[in-house]
Amino acid sequence: MNYELLCNKVISIVKLTGNFIRKESMQFDASKIEYKGLNDMVSYVDKTAEQKLVQNLEKLIPDAGFITEEKTISREGKNFIWIIDPLDGTTNFIHGIPAYGISVALYENGLPVIGVVYELNRGEMFYSYRGGKAFLNKKEIQVSVNPDLKSSLLATGFPYYQFDKQAQYLKLLEEMMQKSHGVRRIGAAAIDLVYTACGRFDAFFEYNLQQWDFAAGCFIVQQAGGEVFDFSGGNDYFTKREILATNGKLTAETLEAIKRYF
Repeated sequence: MNYELLCNKVISIVKLTGNFIRKESMQFDASKIEYKGLNDMVSYVDKTAEQKLVQNLEKLIPDAGFITEEKTISREGKNFIWIIDPLDGTTNFIHGIPAYGISVALYENGLPVIGVVYELNRGEMFYSYRGGKAFLNKKEIQVSVNPDLKSSLLATGFPYYQFDKQAQYLKLLEEMMQKSHGVRRIGAAAIDLVYTACGRFDAFFEYNLQQWDFAAGCFIVQQAGGEVFDFSGGNDYFTKREILATNGKLTAETLEAIKRYF
Protein backbone atom coordinates (compact mmCIF):
# COMPACT_ATOMS: atom_id res chain seq x y z
CA MET A 1 0.00 0.00 0.00
CA ASN A 2 1.19 3.52 -0.83
CA TYR A 3 0.78 5.20 2.56
CA GLU A 4 1.90 8.61 1.31
CA LEU A 5 -0.76 8.66 -1.39
CA LEU A 6 -3.39 7.41 1.04
CA CYS A 7 -2.37 10.05 3.59
CA ASN A 8 -2.81 12.78 0.98
CA LYS A 9 -6.33 11.53 0.29
CA VAL A 10 -7.10 11.58 4.00
CA ILE A 11 -5.84 15.16 4.22
CA SER A 12 -8.22 16.20 1.45
CA ILE A 13 -11.15 14.58 3.26
CA VAL A 14 -10.18 16.22 6.54
CA LYS A 15 -9.92 19.63 4.87
CA LEU A 16 -13.41 19.30 3.41
CA THR A 17 -14.82 18.39 6.80
CA GLY A 18 -12.87 21.24 8.35
CA ASN A 19 -14.55 23.67 5.98
CA PHE A 20 -17.92 22.49 7.28
CA ILE A 21 -16.88 22.96 10.93
CA ARG A 22 -15.39 26.36 10.21
CA LYS A 23 -18.60 27.49 8.52
CA GLU A 24 -20.75 26.24 11.39
CA SER A 25 -18.56 28.03 13.93
CA MET A 26 -19.74 31.34 12.47
CA GLN A 27 -23.38 30.57 13.22
CA PHE A 28 -23.32 28.02 16.01
CA ASP A 29 -26.37 27.97 18.28
CA ALA A 30 -25.45 26.92 21.82
CA SER A 31 -29.02 25.72 22.40
CA LYS A 32 -28.19 22.71 20.21
CA ILE A 33 -25.75 21.31 22.79
CA GLU A 34 -26.37 17.78 24.08
CA TYR A 35 -24.79 16.13 27.12
CA LYS A 36 -23.32 12.64 26.93
CA GLY A 37 -22.30 12.83 30.59
CA LEU A 38 -21.04 15.28 33.20
CA ASN A 39 -19.34 18.13 31.29
CA ASP A 40 -19.15 15.85 28.25
CA MET A 41 -20.82 17.83 25.50
CA VAL A 42 -21.65 17.18 21.87
CA SER A 43 -23.48 19.04 19.11
CA TYR A 44 -24.84 18.44 15.63
CA VAL A 45 -21.49 19.78 14.36
CA ASP A 46 -19.55 16.87 15.92
CA LYS A 47 -22.01 14.30 14.63
CA THR A 48 -22.31 15.68 11.12
CA ALA A 49 -18.54 16.12 10.82
CA GLU A 50 -18.06 12.51 11.85
CA GLN A 51 -20.58 11.30 9.28
CA LYS A 52 -18.80 13.26 6.56
CA LEU A 53 -15.44 11.78 7.53
CA VAL A 54 -16.78 8.23 7.67
CA GLN A 55 -18.60 8.45 4.34
CA ASN A 56 -15.45 9.56 2.55
CA LEU A 57 -12.95 7.36 4.39
CA GLU A 58 -15.07 4.30 3.65
CA LYS A 59 -14.35 4.84 -0.04
CA LEU A 60 -10.60 4.58 0.53
CA ILE A 61 -10.63 1.19 2.29
CA PRO A 62 -14.12 -0.34 2.02
CA ASP A 63 -13.50 -3.17 4.50
CA ALA A 64 -11.85 -1.03 7.19
CA GLY A 65 -13.32 -0.80 10.67
CA PHE A 66 -14.09 2.36 12.62
CA ILE A 67 -13.68 3.60 16.18
CA THR A 68 -15.34 7.02 16.44
CA GLU A 69 -16.08 9.36 19.32
CA GLU A 70 -19.70 10.05 18.44
CA LYS A 71 -20.40 6.42 17.51
CA THR A 72 -22.19 7.27 14.27
CA ILE A 73 -20.63 4.00 13.12
CA SER A 74 -18.97 1.11 14.92
CA ARG A 75 -17.46 -1.60 12.76
CA GLU A 76 -14.65 -4.06 13.14
CA GLY A 77 -12.10 -4.40 10.38
CA LYS A 78 -10.00 -7.42 9.57
CA ASN A 79 -6.76 -5.52 8.95
CA PHE A 80 -7.48 -1.79 8.98
CA ILE A 81 -9.26 0.46 11.44
CA TRP A 82 -9.88 4.20 11.41
CA ILE A 83 -9.83 6.01 14.76
CA ILE A 84 -11.63 9.35 14.51
CA ASP A 85 -12.30 12.40 16.62
CA PRO A 86 -14.37 14.70 14.39
CA LEU A 87 -14.00 17.69 16.69
CA ASP A 88 -11.34 17.49 19.35
CA GLY A 89 -11.90 20.42 21.69
CA THR A 90 -15.70 20.48 21.54
CA THR A 91 -15.94 22.58 24.70
CA ASN A 92 -13.64 25.17 23.14
CA PHE A 93 -15.75 25.16 19.97
CA ILE A 94 -18.98 25.63 21.89
CA HIS A 95 -17.57 28.56 23.86
CA GLY A 96 -15.94 30.18 20.86
CA ILE A 97 -12.37 29.54 21.98
CA PRO A 98 -10.17 29.06 18.88
CA ALA A 99 -8.41 25.81 19.76
CA TYR A 100 -10.02 22.73 18.23
CA GLY A 101 -9.51 20.38 15.35
CA ILE A 102 -9.99 17.03 13.63
CA SER A 103 -8.01 13.89 14.41
CA VAL A 104 -7.88 10.85 12.12
CA ALA A 105 -5.62 7.82 12.50
CA LEU A 106 -5.39 4.63 10.48
CA TYR A 107 -4.11 1.45 12.12
CA GLU A 108 -3.09 -1.66 10.22
CA ASN A 109 -2.89 -4.91 12.18
CA GLY A 110 -2.67 -2.94 15.42
CA LEU A 111 0.05 -0.53 14.31
CA PRO A 112 -0.35 3.11 13.22
CA VAL A 113 0.30 3.83 9.57
CA ILE A 114 -1.32 7.27 9.12
CA GLY A 115 -1.98 10.15 11.48
CA VAL A 116 -3.63 13.45 10.56
CA VAL A 117 -4.51 16.31 12.94
CA TYR A 118 -6.00 19.50 11.53
CA GLU A 119 -6.06 22.58 13.76
CA LEU A 120 -8.83 24.58 12.12
CA ASN A 121 -8.33 28.10 13.41
CA ARG A 122 -4.76 28.46 12.18
CA GLY A 123 -5.21 26.17 9.21
CA GLU A 124 -2.40 23.90 10.39
CA MET A 125 -2.36 20.37 8.98
CA PHE A 126 -0.11 17.98 10.90
CA TYR A 127 0.41 14.53 9.41
CA SER A 128 2.63 11.52 9.00
CA TYR A 129 2.55 8.09 7.38
CA ARG A 130 4.49 4.86 7.71
CA GLY A 131 7.85 5.17 6.03
CA GLY A 132 7.75 8.95 6.02
CA LYS A 133 8.56 11.87 8.29
CA ALA A 134 6.21 14.14 10.24
CA PHE A 135 4.96 17.31 8.58
CA LEU A 136 3.15 20.57 9.20
CA ASN A 137 1.68 22.05 6.02
CA LYS A 138 4.22 20.13 3.90
CA LYS A 139 7.22 21.19 6.01
CA GLU A 140 9.05 18.55 8.02
CA ILE A 141 8.79 18.92 11.79
CA GLN A 142 10.78 17.54 14.68
CA VAL A 143 10.47 17.55 18.44
CA SER A 144 12.40 20.12 20.46
CA VAL A 145 15.96 19.70 21.68
CA ASN A 146 15.46 21.21 25.14
CA PRO A 147 17.43 18.99 27.51
CA ASP A 148 15.61 19.39 30.82
CA LEU A 149 12.46 20.56 32.58
CA LYS A 150 13.90 23.89 33.66
CA SER A 151 14.20 24.98 30.02
CA SER A 152 10.91 23.48 28.86
CA LEU A 153 7.27 24.38 28.29
CA LEU A 154 4.80 21.63 29.13
CA ALA A 155 1.19 20.86 28.24
CA THR A 156 -1.49 18.92 30.08
CA GLY A 157 -5.22 18.42 30.39
CA PHE A 158 -7.41 18.78 33.46
CA PRO A 159 -9.95 16.16 34.59
CA TYR A 160 -13.46 17.34 33.87
CA TYR A 161 -15.70 14.45 34.91
CA GLN A 162 -13.65 11.86 36.83
CA PHE A 163 -12.07 13.49 39.83
CA ASP A 164 -10.83 10.50 41.85
CA LYS A 165 -7.19 11.30 40.99
CA GLN A 166 -7.54 15.05 41.21
CA ALA A 167 -5.55 15.48 44.44
CA GLN A 168 -2.49 13.60 43.21
CA TYR A 169 -2.75 15.27 39.81
CA LEU A 170 -2.67 18.71 41.42
CA LYS A 171 0.46 17.73 43.34
CA LEU A 172 2.10 16.62 40.11
CA LEU A 173 1.01 19.84 38.44
CA GLU A 174 2.49 21.91 41.26
CA GLU A 175 5.85 20.20 40.84
CA MET A 176 5.83 20.57 37.06
CA MET A 177 4.94 24.27 37.33
CA GLN A 178 7.82 24.92 39.68
CA LYS A 179 10.39 23.03 37.60
CA SER A 180 9.56 24.32 34.11
CA HIS A 181 8.85 27.48 32.13
CA GLY A 182 5.18 26.72 32.72
CA VAL A 183 2.31 24.34 32.03
CA ARG A 184 -0.32 25.08 29.39
CA ARG A 185 -3.84 23.63 29.11
CA ILE A 186 -5.29 24.11 25.63
CA GLY A 187 -8.24 21.75 26.03
CA ALA A 188 -7.61 19.49 23.03
CA ALA A 189 -5.22 16.57 23.48
CA ALA A 190 -4.68 16.02 19.77
CA ILE A 191 -3.43 19.59 19.44
CA ASP A 192 -1.25 19.27 22.54
CA LEU A 193 0.39 16.24 20.96
CA VAL A 194 1.12 17.78 17.56
CA TYR A 195 2.42 20.92 19.27
CA THR A 196 4.81 18.59 21.08
CA ALA A 197 5.70 16.97 17.75
CA CYS A 198 6.71 20.31 16.22
CA GLY A 199 8.61 21.53 19.28
CA ARG A 200 6.21 24.16 20.63
CA PHE A 201 5.79 22.03 23.74
CA ASP A 202 8.58 19.87 25.07
CA ALA A 203 6.30 17.34 26.76
CA PHE A 204 2.62 16.58 27.26
CA PHE A 205 0.97 14.49 29.96
CA GLU A 206 -2.65 13.60 30.65
CA TYR A 207 -4.72 10.71 31.98
CA ASN A 208 -8.27 9.47 31.35
CA LEU A 209 -8.04 10.04 27.61
CA GLN A 210 -9.83 8.10 24.88
CA GLN A 211 -8.26 6.41 21.84
CA TRP A 212 -9.60 9.02 19.44
CA ASP A 213 -7.98 11.77 21.53
CA PHE A 214 -4.45 10.52 20.98
CA ALA A 215 -4.26 7.83 18.25
CA ALA A 216 -3.13 10.23 15.52
CA GLY A 217 -1.18 12.64 17.72
CA CYS A 218 0.95 9.98 19.40
CA PHE A 219 1.97 8.57 16.03
CA ILE A 220 2.93 12.02 14.77
CA VAL A 221 5.03 12.65 17.90
CA GLN A 222 6.90 9.38 17.36
CA GLN A 223 7.42 10.10 13.68
CA ALA A 224 8.84 13.50 14.64
CA GLY A 225 11.47 11.85 16.84
CA GLY A 226 9.64 11.93 20.16
CA GLU A 227 8.67 9.25 22.64
CA VAL A 228 5.30 8.17 24.02
CA PHE A 229 4.67 6.19 27.21
CA ASP A 230 2.05 5.41 29.80
CA PHE A 231 2.60 6.81 33.30
CA SER A 232 4.63 3.77 34.38
CA GLY A 233 7.03 4.16 31.47
CA GLY A 234 5.53 1.32 29.45
CA ASN A 235 3.85 1.22 26.06
CA ASP A 236 0.36 0.31 27.27
CA TYR A 237 -1.08 3.79 26.87
CA PHE A 238 -3.97 2.60 24.68
CA THR A 239 -5.31 0.41 27.49
CA LYS A 240 -4.39 2.63 30.42
CA ARG A 241 -5.57 5.78 28.61
CA GLU A 242 -2.72 7.85 30.04
CA ILE A 243 -0.12 9.61 27.93
CA LEU A 244 3.33 11.01 28.45
CA ALA A 245 4.75 12.35 25.19
CA THR A 246 8.18 13.96 25.26
CA ASN A 247 11.02 15.07 23.00
CA GLY A 248 13.01 12.10 24.33
CA LYS A 249 15.41 14.17 26.37
CA LEU A 250 12.79 14.87 29.06
CA THR A 251 11.50 11.31 29.38
CA ALA A 252 13.46 10.26 32.46
CA GLU A 253 12.88 13.49 34.37
CA THR A 254 9.15 13.70 33.63
CA LEU A 255 8.56 10.01 34.33
CA GLU A 256 10.34 10.35 37.67
CA ALA A 257 7.96 13.13 38.66
CA ILE A 258 4.83 11.33 37.43
CA LYS A 259 5.71 8.11 39.25
CA ARG A 260 5.80 10.02 42.54
CA TYR A 261 2.05 10.62 42.27
CA PHE A 262 0.66 7.92 39.94
